[in-house]
Amino acid sequence: MRNFLLGVLITAFLAFGIKYFIDRSNTRKTEVASSGLIRDQIKNTGKLVVTEGYFSDIITYKDGKTYFNLITSEKKIIVLVNANVQVSYDLRKIEHHIDPETKTVTITKIPEAEININPEITYHDIQEGIINKFSTDDHNTVRKIVIEKLNKKVKKSTLVTNSKNRLISELQKIYLVTNSLGWTLKYKDISIDSQKGIEKLIK
Repeated sequence: MRNFLLGVLITAFLAFGIKYFIDRSNTRKTEVASSGLIRDQIKNTGKLVVTEGYFSDIITYKDGKTYFNLITSEKKIIVLVNANVQVSYDLRKIEHHIDPETKTVTITKIPEAEININPEITYHDIQEGIINKFSTDDHNTVRKIVIEKLNKKVKKSTLVTNSKNRLISELQKIYLVTNSLGWTLKYKDISIDSQKGIEKLIK
């Protein structure tokens, strides 16, 4: 009888041990599969998000020079600008870390917006001084002024807002996948517990 009970106990212990290792193996397989799905989602999200817009402006450029403290010569030009502008986020530059042990995905870096301005510049009403003519340097200066002014204009426009909304939409896809698999999504040390949490990160 004692041997029978001992045999039962040993059998039960072995069965429990086998079940434990099978369950543990299945859990690990699930974690590996989950981390694979998350990697795929981040990979699919990792693309170039581009928002385009068009801007126009009129700029008056003036430059005056004094020669020998006696003669002042001025030049002036009116510049008409039409520009194609692209605001983009290269989501391939997202930096992240996946930890299967804690079931945590940590985004460590979100790329900044890249503003690309392609202006078409037309000159009107060119007025030159006798000894103060327009040069290549003036054209370069005008282009620099145009880019700087348009850059400020773009940053205050809905084009940037629309780009941010598209960025948020892509990041929310990562949250939806991690949340559905029971994982935690973090940005640096901040835990994200809702889709609205993504919006708070993008200012």
